[in-house]
Amino acid sequence: MELTPLRYLRAIADAGTMTVAAQRLGLSQPTLSAAVRKMEEELGVDLFSRTGRGLTPTEACLVLLEHTDPAVRSVDAGVRAVRALAGLEAGTVRVGAGATVVTYLLPGVVQRFRQRYADLRVSVREAGSSQVAEALLKGELDLGVVTLPVNIPGSNELMTVARAQDELRLIAPPGHALAGRADFAWQDLVGEAVVGFEAGSSVRAVIDQAAAAHGVMLEVVVELRSIEGIARMVRAGVGVGFVSRMALGEGTGLACRDGRLVRGLALVRRRDRSPAPAAGAFEQDLTRAMAAVL
Repeated sequence: MELTPLRYLRAIADAGTMTVAAQRLGLSQPTLSAAVRKMEEELGVDLFSRTGRGLTPTEACLVLLEHTDPAVRSVDAGVRAVRALAGLEAGTVRVGAGATVVTYLLPGVVQRFRQRYADLRVSVREAGSSQVAEALLKGELDLGVVTLPVNIPGSNELMTVARAQDELRLIAPPGHALAGRADFAWQDLVGEAVVGFEAGSSVRAVIDQAAAAHGVMLEVVVELRSIEGIARMVRAGVGVGFVSRMALGEGTGLACRDGRLVRGLALVRRRDRSPAPAAGAFEQDLTRAMAAVL
């Protein structure tokens, strides 16, 4: 049985007359009467008793409504939820990124997004680029910011929405020979203790490959995921370290004199899925932020 006639049935039972119910539903009375007759023929029972005061639901009608009202309400709730989602009134955006992006880029994006769409939620997962890509492929995330290249099985199923370059700069402990300088050469780091990103991470690979290209093997004494952790270790005098320019104030950190040290960042999502309205709106905001900051 279709749900629309059941809504008609409830409207008639509540109104008590065919005329009032038709007005409330925006239908003609003959249309409504025909719908009721069709249901009565289908069920083989009378659904209303005709009296001088109008229409009274029969016992069969009341039993039917008792069982069908919850289903109609559930369907109506589902329709409202879908319409709310399409209108950016509900939903969750699931985004993943590495520590740098999560710490220094996403907070501003999330703040501005929530100011416009107060009823939407943003779920942020901090993880390495490979883990973010895997979560995207599994459908666990809607969007991800990763360091390029991403070399995992199935990575060709991801599409790049936006690209940016993140400059990596050297920081040195107070009083260190490199402290206060504007730039460094890779040969300056021979024999220096280095506080590095964890082995196997994409950003660590960028740094190690750039050093190796200039004949230098870095002496990494501590490995961390946290940008703040690296900065604290450097301030404590453990060694020099590399961090994103996003984590530094204007004009701070040493640029690489042997060639700008950068990593490619990409905003990615699954190629075979169009983003839901909430994810699409967040994608646009994040794209603008990447273009402005990086």
